[in-house]
Amino acid sequence: MEVGLIGLGKMGTGIAKSLLRAGHRVTAFNRTRARAEALRADGATVAGSVAEACRDEAVLTMVADDAALEAVVAGEGGVLGSLRRGGIHVSLSTTSTALSDRLAAEHSKAGQEFVAAPVFGRPEAAEAAKLAVVVAGPATSVQRCKPLFEAMGPKLFVVGERSSMANVVKLSGNFLIATVLESLAETLAFARKSGVDPGLLLEFLTTTMFTAPVYKTYGELIVQGKHEPAGFALPLGLKDVRLVLQAAEAASVPMPIASVLRDRFVTAMARGNQDKDWSVIGRVAAEDAGLPPVKN
Repeated sequence: MEVGLIGLGKMGTGIAKSLLRAGHRVTAFNRTRARAEALRADGATVAGSVAEACRDEAVLTMVADDAALEAVVAGEGGVLGSLRRGGIHVSLSTTSTALSDRLAAEHSKAGQEFVAAPVFGRPEAAEAAKLAVVVAGPATSVQRCKPLFEAMGPKLFVVGERSSMANVVKLSGNFLIATVLESLAETLAFARKSGVDPGLLLEFLTTTMFTAPVYKTYGELIVQGKHEPAGFALPLGLKDVRLVLQAAEAASVPMPIASVLRDRFVTAMARGNQDKDWSVIGRVAAEDAGLPPVKN
């Protein structure tokens, strides 16, 4: 397919490379043009504006949050005003359910289609085409874009036709990852303070009762104190926990653990960890236990 891709952070760049390797023709745009220029060697065309990235049958957006997505969609030269009738806007970002529903309505009024397709996986998975993609939107549009999703990774979960359903799944997954981070942080701090080698404990747990990759990946980051470079930055984790609470409140669903996580992430932010991976809450738990930082 010929597609535009807006947003070339670590995830967007990895996705662009996977799409290009799969034979798709990608026109890339980023506010910092150098990031788009770096993809020329991989076969990408560089767009000078959002509008230029919207000339093909579909445009993908991979930006940080609701405000960033609204900024590239709205206004003169935005996605909404630049995409052709019948064109598809695919949002790969983790955004609020409310914004997803609103964008679906706005694109529909403009004779366009909107598909929410948030992804699970860190930057290395994006570049290796090993993401899991969660999709919701009009069935015909989802089918048209299926080759794009398949180029991003081996797992595709089509939830339904209301776009915000995909955002619910994504927020649910990120909430569960955040609970794993907190439970690992507390457990490993407890082990260290009690004289148990946290690395050996982690190896035991992840080869017996807790074999899911999320425990091993994040457990190792906490044990090693390796929170830079950030695969998923702490502020994004806080943003997602807030979005979970917002959507849950709208649905009249109490989520008390999410409130604890929000406060934990705010504490980590207050201690100057804005540039760290969200696994840095392992350091926060260690600090609260009076333990020194892990040297890596």
